[in-house]
Amino acid sequence: MFDSPFSKISKRLEKKITFSVLYLLVMTLTTMQFLNTNLTNITAPNGIISFEFSKTLERAQEILDSWSPTAKVFAGLNLGLDFLFLIIYTLFLALLIHKLNERLWVGKPFHKIGEFLVWSMFITAIFDTVENVCLIKLLTGNMEQYWVSVADVFALVKFILIIVAILYIISNFFILLLKKRS
Repeated sequence: MFDSPFSKISKRLEKKITFSVLYLLVMTLTTMQFLNTNLTNITAPNGIISFEFSKTLERAQEILDSWSPTAKVFAGLNLGLDFLFLIIYTLFLALLIHKLNERLWVGKPFHKIGEFLVWSMFITAIFDTVENVCLIKLLTGNMEQYWVSVADVFALVKFILIIVAILYIISNFFILLLKKRS
């Protein structure tokens, strides 16, 4: 199995990277949330996420038709910024998984699961990239069911991987707290 890509960096550098990435995460997430508020309406109650999971060409077209020309610009900006965001959030999640994995599981079989999850975050970034390209194709008028279907599947897998990572982080954080108390 692959070692974590962070296993060779010093704890000091790891801490600096983690806080820098957290800062970038908050900035990009705030900006994307602002952009997304301009995409939220009755047809797309979750803004860009409604578009990601539109499932059918007809539904994707309904969402696009519900957005004004200005809203479509915000959608394009959101998707463009997501190319930076996908690097930031996957790096942040991978760092947290690595940190918890190193504190709790070194020398134990469960350590391999953490290493696998670290690498899965980079796979998540690939899935998010494919999804974004499909959504951009739709946004720019290439209305084919193929783009809708690929975006839907890749978004679903991306979110599953993110949820698994977050559950791993939360559960291991509680395990770490329990170990500190005993």
